[in-house]
Amino acid sequence: MGTAPDLATGTDRLYGRFRRFGFARESLRSGPGTWGRSRDAYAVHCRVPPVKPCRIRTLDIQLERGSAESDRNTGGTSVLVPGLAQPQPFLEILVHDLGVIPGLTGASAGFELGEWRAQQLAEHLMEWIPEFTLTYSELDQLDHANAVWLMRRAASIVYDTDTYARRGEFGELILHVLLRQAIGTLPAISKIYFKDAANDTVKGFDAVHVVPTGDELQLWLGEAKFYKDLSSAINDSVASINDHFSSDYLRSEFQAIVNKLDPSWPYADRLAKLLDRNTSLDTIFDSLCIPVLLTYDSNVVNSHTESTEAYKEEFEAEVRSAHQNFSAKGLPTKVQIHLFLTPLGSKDELVSELDRRLKAWQTA
Repeated sequence: MGTAPDLATGTDRLYGRFRRFGFARESLRSGPGTWGRSRDAYAVHCRVPPVKPCRIRTLDIQLERGSAESDRNTGGTSVLVPGLAQPQPFLEILVHDLGVIPGLTGASAGFELGEWRAQQLAEHLMEWIPEFTLTYSELDQLDHANAVWLMRRAASIVYDTDTYARRGEFGELILHVLLRQAIGTLPAISKIYFKDAANDTVKGFDAVHVVPTGDELQLWLGEAKFYKDLSSAINDSVASINDHFSSDYLRSEFQAIVNKLDPSWPYADRLAKLLDRNTSLDTIFDSLCIPVLLTYDSNVVNSHTESTEAYKEEFEAEVRSAHQNFSAKGLPTKVQIHLFLTPLGSKDELVSELDRRLKAWQTA
């Protein structure tokens, strides 16, 4: 495995073009109690019992840190990930710790004029709807002539799904965004198509993404719980993860993924080979990460009106407590796991804002 390209030189020229591939500000921990800038902090070996942390590979991924000015001062680098263009970052990473098992990322929507940014978060998530719902070929053909039609179609796909009334797709959408912007993944298939192919009595994976690293692929199969109550989100996510890791179930899900691959997607053949029935599950597990997103109505978010240092400290304490509770629930030991937490001011408010925007696009 090679090393990430050093982009510190020429930051002024590159930063404006590539900052969309990572969050604008984030707090990074290379280990418990240690703040670090080292590139090594992003590479965590996978074979660490009892639960494996997801390997954040340094060849193709580098999380952006700070601003252009801080890059010049600290020698930091900006992320440069080939693939689909992304909307400008919105969520702020306040915790990103690869020194704990499983790994932990905490993302905040922040505040504006004394209010939690529900409307702004909804607007940002809407920017991701086409990529979240459409195939690679459809996105590749998107231009000024068909943009409105494709956006209308994308909004209708989300709105018309059976699970829309429960708003589960919104959690899957947030997971999609965090994987793309915090990890640098590429979506392999549309979640909507994947769920249609899965067994209706058992929920399938909520995200199917990859990270290309040289000739290999790292596979990220996600689980999302878009909840109001944190304890319920933790319990249900752990139950779902354990349900998904029987041999028969995995084989059926892998076949469902392969069946939905867009032949024009550049990594289709490589992913099909990785998930072939003749490939040992041991080999697949070595390339597999399970990102788990939990949302919940947060006491900390609702007790603040600004992103002050006090808010950030309380935010970190809350998500680390949630991480401890999640880690103690009996997670599978054969796979790598990374926990994403997005505390909300109000799930109901965010659902209302997203619902209103989706309906508007359906009739645009």
